[in-house]
Amino acid sequence: MDSFSVLYSSTYRTGLLSGFQRLRLENRMCDVVLEAGGVSFPCHRALLASSSEYFWALFGETTAERSAGSVSLPLLTAEGMDALLDFLYSGWLSVSSSSLSAVLQAARYLQVAPAVAICERFMVDGLNAENCCCYANLAEHYTLTNVLEASHQTISAEMKMLVQTNRDDLLQLNFRSLMQILDMMEIPGVQEVELVKLALDWLDENGPLPLVNSNLLLSRLRFGLVSASDIVSLNHRALATPLIRGQLTQALAYHTTGSAQPISQSRLSTLRAFSNRVLLVGGASSGEGPERQMLAFDPRCKKFWFLKSRLPLRLRDYSVCSVGGFLFVMGGQKVRDGDEDGLKSDTSPASNQVWRFDPRFDSWQQVASMLERRSKFSCCVMDDIIYATGGRHTGLDTEARASVASVEFYDLAIGAWRRGASMPRPLYGHASAVLNDCIYVSGGRSAHTPTVNAGNYNSNQDGPREGSKEVFCWKLQSRVWEKRTSMSIGRFSHRLATAHGYIYALLGMYEPFCDIERYDPQADQWTRLRPVPIGSFNYGMVSLPSGKLLLFGGRRWSDGQEVILKSVLEYDTMKDCWKEVCELPRPLMGTECSLLPLMD
Repeated sequence: MDSFSVLYSSTYRTGLLSGFQRLRLENRMCDVVLEAGGVSFPCHRALLASSSEYFWALFGETTAERSAGSVSLPLLTAEGMDALLDFLYSGWLSVSSSSLSAVLQAARYLQVAPAVAICERFMVDGLNAENCCCYANLAEHYTLTNVLEASHQTISAEMKMLVQTNRDDLLQLNFRSLMQILDMMEIPGVQEVELVKLALDWLDENGPLPLVNSNLLLSRLRFGLVSASDIVSLNHRALATPLIRGQLTQALAYHTTGSAQPISQSRLSTLRAFSNRVLLVGGASSGEGPERQMLAFDPRCKKFWFLKSRLPLRLRDYSVCSVGGFLFVMGGQKVRDGDEDGLKSDTSPASNQVWRFDPRFDSWQQVASMLERRSKFSCCVMDDIIYATGGRHTGLDTEARASVASVEFYDLAIGAWRRGASMPRPLYGHASAVLNDCIYVSGGRSAHTPTVNAGNYNSNQDGPREGSKEVFCWKLQSRVWEKRTSMSIGRFSHRLATAHGYIYALLGMYEPFCDIERYDPQADQWTRLRPVPIGSFNYGMVSLPSGKLLLFGGRRWSDGQEVILKSVLEYDTMKDCWKEVCELPRPLMGTECSLLPLMD
């Protein structure tokens, strides 16, 4: 049998279309005329039927148009028809923002799927604050799912600007799009009261709507993020339905729950913001003492920004944690604003004050104080209860500093602190972490030391003595402290973090090595891991839900001098590797970190 080959010419199809286009432009061999918008378009019936499902059906064997000399398309514009015929005859689609609607209408009506896909790509690639509302309406009308989703994301991201300068575009938004946007978890930079006003104005502009639609729209709002005074002042007929009045009543009740607000969270009171932003609380950028600033960090885009709100007090050696989207700042030593260079901060008495920060309203509130004054202590959260362990106590009427073994916990339901089971020995400068309904405490010191005159914020009167290697565990079920296998390195003022079922111990002060180690609670065993590339202490640390650890700033010794760092290090617990991901806006040490939903 003779062999043979099948070869393909990539230029033949292009040449074939070019030939048809030439015939159309010269009005040769055309066998049908399409009429749209008062303009006639001579065409070739065979090419149209082979390119469009609509024309294939129109020119079928049993239709009246099969042999008609002209076909009228009254729903299409001349502009859209011309652009689409150019595409059918050449493969090139001419589309702009001004012609998009007409072209898309023709492509969808005539069932030319490739042209619709090109319009979709044009819209997604060109989305911005100026056209996102218009594109959302087009996408909704022509069922362009990808464009609709992308438009909603753009509207959400640009909402802050839209409500200020493009409000009319928002008021012309279709019902489904507005409902989807009000359902979004993130609408950066926009207060909920602005969204409430927008929804009510939209109802005035587009109503009256059926009751069910009005309820569907307004039930997407989060009235718990609106202040009680603003809720009371709302006055609109759409708010009078039983469903919406019930949500308003629930929101007002939420505002009266006091200390229980963090454990009373619902969708109505959940901030529309990324829940895992990092809040860096306080710290210092020089030896002049602690500052009151709060710095936010988005680990997704590596972006920093300063919050307008500031700490109520200048503090050092305090602890922070978050519950239900609220930040708690506890204890520490107060530094008066009038103290130059942070002097005498080490001789000030330890505080038992507790402050709560609400990012929903950018406000601080002093809540129930701890039973004991504590600095250099550790806190952690388990089952929405805050536990404060150990620390150092400087009395009001004495300069003696003593470490304590006491433990207390804050019951948010009643807003009061209660005593818990004391640790086996007094500790300060230790670290704690929660894993599997257990609190683990490691390292620290238990010495009782007299106070000496303080220097600046960098000074440490404890001296370079080794920290403890011991590890203790408190089980929620048995409520007793048990000893666990000790760390291989004695640590003081270090950090503990949990990730993927393990506990990680990071650097403390005056450690001879930069090693970190991992604890396996099942095997009760510690394993040394890759050292930190930049050996430092007095840094901020947070554990992300992904299992990665972030270290912010700190201080280290370099050429006999103490240097404050700007570095942000990331540790991948799965790969056991370190990398520097970015830098702080300025050097920072002594900051405390927590994950918190925060507005931009």
